[in-house]
Amino acid sequence: MFALRQSSRSVAARLYGARALSTASVESSVEHLHTADTYNAVLDKFAQIRACAVLRTATSDACPKAMQAAIDGGFEIVEFTLTTPDCLQHLSDFRTKYDGKVMVGCGTILTPSDAAAAMDAGSEFIITPVMVPDVIEWCKERNIVCVPGCQTPTELVMAYRHGAPIQKLFPGVAGGPGWVKAVSSALPFLSINPTSGVDLDNAGDFLRMGAASVGLVAPLFDQEAIATGDFDQIAKNAAKVMANVREVGPYVRKN
Repeated sequence: MFALRQSSRSVAARLYGARALSTASVESSVEHLHTADTYNAVLDKFAQIRACAVLRTATSDACPKAMQAAIDGGFEIVEFTLTTPDCLQHLSDFRTKYDGKVMVGCGTILTPSDAAAAMDAGSEFIITPVMVPDVIEWCKERNIVCVPGCQTPTELVMAYRHGAPIQKLFPGVAGGPGWVKAVSSALPFLSINPTSGVDLDNAGDFLRMGAASVGLVAPLFDQEAIATGDFDQIAKNAAKVMANVREVGPYVRKN
């Protein structure tokens, strides 16, 4: 259903040494325009579920096994990162398998070309590791939810002003949940998504302190468990953190 198109293959190839999709071809395309209903459905899912499994693996083989374990443990929002070998193929496979049940997105997006390729593969939202205005604006023009990485209150506000409805806090900051509470209180229009620094035990604390949602990376996808093929441990990690998240309840959207 979500077969990889040529643009998707071009970006995947670029990451491993081949040519990139040209920006001109991205801008001339109208295929990526989404409806307001689709845009709101993505934001509603983030508000309801409030936790995203963020996966980066060194090998292609480990990727689907690790992500499957996270889903088996209860995750309903997942992110494949472009630094994972064959990322877009795995994303496409999971979108086809779980369409309408698990929301699938793509991370480590740095250009509009990357974003276009991810959408071609079936991505339902876009994540960037840093605050990249051209990607945010490209997504805004097409009713695509973009969650850009930000490290300071200034970057969080700038991402919001460029059109990002959710702002990813990355990397982690000193103070953790307390920092989120302070910034959320001073800037209540933000919808902050802490990623780095969130673990199996403190995810609920971040949410109680004002975070809109959280992203789980290394604490969920334990690298030793992946290396030894202990995917049951990842499923257990997922079940633990999702239980903590569910205790807090849904988020009330601000936009």
